Amino acid sequence: MEFRRLGRSGLNISEISYGNWLTHGSQVEEEQATACVRAALDAGITTFDTADVYANTKAEEVLGRALKGERRESLEVFTKVFWPTGPGGPNDKGLGRKHIHESINGSLKRLQTDYVDLYQAHRFDRTVPLEETMQAFADIVRQGKALYIGVSEWNADQIARGAALARELNVPFISNQPQYSMLWRVIESQVVPTSEREGISQIVWSPIAQGVLTGKYLPGRPVPAGSRATDEAGSKFISRFLDDEVLTRVQQLKPLAEEAGLSLAQLAVAWVLQNPNVASAIIGASRPEQVHENVKAAGVKLEAELLAKIDEILDGVVETDPRLTVSP
Repeated sequence: MEFRRLGRSGLNISEISYGNWLTHGSQVEEEQATACVRAALDAGITTFDTADVYANTKAEEVLGRALKGERRESLEVFTKVFWPTGPGGPNDKGLGRKHIHESINGSLKRLQTDYVDLYQAHRFDRTVPLEETMQAFADIVRQGKALYIGVSEWNADQIARGAALARELNVPFISNQPQYSMLWRVIESQVVPTSEREGISQIVWSPIAQGVLTGKYLPGRPVPAGSRATDEAGSKFISRFLDDEVLTRVQQLKPLAEEAGLSLAQLAVAWVLQNPNVASAIIGASRPEQVHENVKAAGVKLEAELLAKIDEILDGVVETDPRLTVSP
């Protein structure tokens, strides 16, 4: 495993991190989830990403139990706040002061830790004054409940506005967590340049495009039983990629992966890590062997010629429109 600095901070994180969206507390049994966490630790992953909304708080509980007994100082634990949790009361969502403070307290209890290394706004909240949100985050840092703060799926303008307030409060943003893959590049034209100016790194989710970039979805064929495409929560994210033209182009990447000595999934994870503004790629798993396979992308350097061939094959099916980074 190799490590990268997160933004303009002193925090080092593993360039491949483990995330438990759609798996822990929902898709897989806890014993299997714990086995995946153990596999991540064995592979040298030290960075673990979750959120209070995942499985309506159950994912945090599972991760907390799976990491129990590990040396806390050797881990980087991230969680997020915004989406509705609990019974869905009027203050059980958003980025208002009340919900933020109650959410961090709940997350710490479920994760069985005194602090998280990174606390992120899971989306931008248009209904709450940004000043209120940022002051609440600053208070959490000063209380020692979070060491650093960041955001997820904010557009370039939102990042710039939030970062300016964060600097005034002396608790700068250090991260953004966007979707990013060979097929989904909407952050490249605006979010990445803004983040570079603000001292922010990307921690990217879905580097294998919800499994499409593994090559298991074939053009003209039914989706595999039990795959992400059949999952109620995950299907809305993967549906945009389940186009025969997209799937045909993905199959054409196989010879390039083989030439590089990689699987398609490893090539996809390695590809996002070639972007210097990316600090870490989040991988998920329902089986330990998936972790062992995907971590082999760590430290891989892809030649410029290979990157150019990937762009040539995917030309016309890559999404680049920055307007697709949209908060509710």
